[in-house]
Parts: sequence; structure tokens; C-alpha cells
Amino acid sequence: MKQKVMEWAWSLVHRARADSGMTTSEYAVGTIAACAFAAVLYKVVTSAPVMAQLQSLLKDALDAKF
Repeated sequence: MKQKVMEWAWSLVHRARADSGMTTSEYAVGTIAACAFAAVLYKVVTSAPVMAQLQSLLKDALDAKF
């Protein structure tokens, strides 16, 4: 009985290790999603309202009295 339990446990460990990690297609989809997110983020950050807010924030930070 103990031997069967040990064999069952090792088979679970082996299956978990055999299926760990991503396949090539998952890497491709993840890379495309990351690039799309970066493009959207770039468009948002470089938009006029966000640039104005960032410039205002930096100006206020640099003009702060210590």
C-alpha cells in the first residue's frame, strides 16, 4: 500500500514538472500582448493632457523650497 502511494505521488510530481513552463505559442501571444500594452501606454503617456500634467508635476517638484 505504501509503495503505491509513493508511486502515485511521484507520478504527480513528474506530471507537474513535465507541464511547467510555456510553449512557443504562449510566448508569442504573451509577447504580442506585452507589445500592445506598451503601445497603448506610450500613446497615453505622450498625449497632450498627460504631458501637461507631467510637466506641471516636474515644474512644481523642481521649484519646491527646502
